[in-house]
Amino acid sequence: MDGYRQRCVAIIGGGAAGMMAAIYAVQNGADVTLFEKNPYLGKKLGITGKGRCNVTNDCDNGEFLKNVIANPKFLYASINNLSTSDVKDFFENLGVPLKTERGRRVFPVSDKAADIVNALKNCLRDYGVKVVHEKVISIKASENRVTGLITDRGEYDFDAVICATGGASYPMTGSDGDGYRFAKELGIEVSPLFPSLVPLETVEDVSSNMGLSLKNVTLKAVDNKTGKTVFNELGEMLFTHFGLTGPLVLSASSHMRHMEKGRYTVYIDFKPALDTNELDKRVLSDFSKNINKDFANALGHLLPSKIIPYIVKRSGIPPDAKVNEITKAQRKAFIDTLKGLSLEIKGFRPLREAIVTAGGISVKEINPSDMSSRKYKGLYFAGEVIDVDAYTGGYNLQIAFSTGALAGMHAAWEE
Repeated sequence: MDGYRQRCVAIIGGGAAGMMAAIYAVQNGADVTLFEKNPYLGKKLGITGKGRCNVTNDCDNGEFLKNVIANPKFLYASINNLSTSDVKDFFENLGVPLKTERGRRVFPVSDKAADIVNALKNCLRDYGVKVVHEKVISIKASENRVTGLITDRGEYDFDAVICATGGASYPMTGSDGDGYRFAKELGIEVSPLFPSLVPLETVEDVSSNMGLSLKNVTLKAVDNKTGKTVFNELGEMLFTHFGLTGPLVLSASSHMRHMEKGRYTVYIDFKPALDTNELDKRVLSDFSKNINKDFANALGHLLPSKIIPYIVKRSGIPPDAKVNEITKAQRKAFIDTLKGLSLEIKGFRPLREAIVTAGGISVKEINPSDMSSRKYKGLYFAGEVIDVDAYTGGYNLQIAFSTGALAGMHAAWEE
């Protein structure tokens, strides 16, 4: 084509969003250079899903958007451009067979995140994407146009720059907040950062239960300021030295958008399959078989042994009280404890321990149709660096892939 000049596109960040952006940019005719400060690509991607990599969720676009917590409407164009089924097809076409598990979570059949990382790396190699392992120091701009970037080893000129630097969680993987700094230096608004999908610290000392995993329990979270239940689900959780973690707790944390000490209380139902009357009958049955035992020694069939001393203490019944001496009122207090052990939340664990960073580049600064900056031509954003986040279940990686694809495509096209 007469007068055609191939656009040179730089991508900052070799994670899920950055690699997908690179692939889509080169597929659309750009000359692409990917800058990654780590010695290898996909460091955080390789540890997601406990090393299994929950690549997406097997749902339609409407259901996907319902699971986005912050700014779901902003993602309408990107999810329509690269849907969850598109992501599944993409990886299977790269030779990674996938499977769908509980909650529609999609994983590689191998259960190896490395297979996802390697598929992306091989795709980049096959398309001839240049990978440069240098740390980007700043993005260059002249007036209202981005002109390139500066690294710790030199200065580069580009027609477009895609910022896909990730969030500020898991800083050991390289996601240490560089993108927010780049944006602030350019006068681009960054919404306040806070952790999402993160363990919770409790006011009560639960360290005696540390390491205890609970399955098939219900966790309910209540906003004490509004009185509303913000989360209530069945699943698995884990006690730690500081409080609570595990799938239920991480999911609950994403609903606690206004965290402050005393704002939220969680309630654990140890026997969700039984209502109060049914549980009372069960307790009476167990008591009748241990009629002469101390209370603390009569609960082995009801609870894991590790948590019995804690539950006994919280029930207010003396541990050495004989079962045959426990009153109806005491039994009710015990059942109430089993059906709703209350724990006041002190706060989130640090942002560095969160799976996802909430907050980030304000969506008011970005055109949702192409992920371009509203202030600077040639500047695009993709992935966790943007103020969008979702529940656990593959939704956040889908956001990375969808926004990365849209940014890469348009960075290759637009003057």
